[in-house]
Amino acid sequence: MTRHWRWLFAVALLVGAAVPFVLGGQQVLARLVTVPVGWLALLVAMIAVCWNLNAWRLRLMLNGRAPGLGHGAAVATVMATEFTLNATPGGSGAPFTLAALLRRHGVAPAQATAVLAVDQLTDLLVFAALLPTVALYGLARYLDLAAWWQVAVPFALMLAALVGVGLLARFQRRVLIGSGDFLAWLGLRRRRRLRLARAVLRFRRGLEETLAVPRRRLLLMFSLCLCHWLLRYSVIYVAVLALGEHLDWVYGFFVQMVAMGAGHLTLLPGGAGGAEVAGAALLNPWLTSVTTATTIVVWRFFTFYWYLLAGGAVMLWLAARTGEPLLDGK
Repeated sequence: MTRHWRWLFAVALLVGAAVPFVLGGQQVLARLVTVPVGWLALLVAMIAVCWNLNAWRLRLMLNGRAPGLGHGAAVATVMATEFTLNATPGGSGAPFTLAALLRRHGVAPAQATAVLAVDQLTDLLVFAALLPTVALYGLARYLDLAAWWQVAVPFALMLAALVGVGLLARFQRRVLIGSGDFLAWLGLRRRRRLRLARAVLRFRRGLEETLAVPRRRLLLMFSLCLCHWLLRYSVIYVAVLALGEHLDWVYGFFVQMVAMGAGHLTLLPGGAGGAEVAGAALLNPWLTSVTTATTIVVWRFFTFYWYLLAGGAVMLWLAARTGEPLLDGK
């Protein structure tokens, strides 16, 4: 990992940790001590279930192309991949980590990239299905309906992305020929253009193999993805209950959805800074400042820092098994 990445990662950790303590001060620490251990154990269990759901989905997407990948190895792969997803700007390290891990089980890099593409597409479909209902409920009950554009914009972007994927699949041959002509116009050598074209074709073949499964399996993959996000986006709701307060589950889900969307705009690892500020802005009108800040600490620990701690440990263990780094450390 480059020195630039390390500094950016350090800044993300500091900014993310500073926001709730600026909001709630030293009283946040005193409030954290009052959280019952049972609630913390429940949150740990929720994240563990999320990892297992994603591991099951990963094995379904591989569709027998990694016969030696058992459920335990799939969970380890998911944890290590999500570590790099949260530890690198914009999650840019996740594709390389997943490809490196699946290569050990005989999966070609193009196939691993196709699996990740299907994974992201499934996430997109889930949020496109959930966002209108959840967001409109939150606006109607808690916020001013004049702010409807805050929901319409991300929803329109998701629909545009889905339409773009459909058009790309429909006119892939024309896109491939056009991109080749464009690269030739830019002066890229013919050998390099052919190499890129072969890589794209291998990716397309891997994508077709990933999606060439019965509809029931595709529905199961979607259902697992839906359960994962419903559970993961329930963390704020459980955190508020652990502090002895109450918040509607739908509103808690809406807060996490908006906060993570704002976090992605910062381009910092894990959406640090933006996620905390957006979450605090949406929670503060309904909770006290100290409760809001404490909720942010608990939420971000289990959806960001815990992924770094547990996933990083698994990643080091996986790297030590073969002596090969999963990310370039130069």
